Amino acid sequence: MSQENLFSALKNLVSTGASIAQTRLELISTDVQIARTQFLNLLVMVICALFFLFFGLVMLALLIVIYSWETDRVLALSLLTSGFLAAGIILALVVLRSIKAMPKLFEATIAELAKDRQELSK
Repeated sequence: MSQENLFSALKNLVSTGASIAQTRLELISTDVQIARTQFLNLLVMVICALFFLFFGLVMLALLIVIYSWETDRVLALSLLTSGFLAAGIILALVVLRSIKAMPKLFEATIAELAKDRQELSK
């Protein structure tokens, strides 16, 4: 009878351990998906920021070249240049803020594992 209780307790222990491991793996998977999504969003913003900054610099070069021609072109090019440069700078600032605000990778998983370790040490 005590062997049956021992095997039953051992089965429950293994079942609980497997359940905890599965939960932690699912949590890690969720953390990876969140990190991947944040990385892709950041990558898109970096590419857009670089595009607008580059285009703004090209427009600035055209502004300098055409500066001595008709005044209407100068006004149009200066507005376009300032618009593209402003968009690029704003996106660059958003990217920098996003980088600083990104959470630590696997933060939730690490917190849960710390809780598990505390519970097991009691």
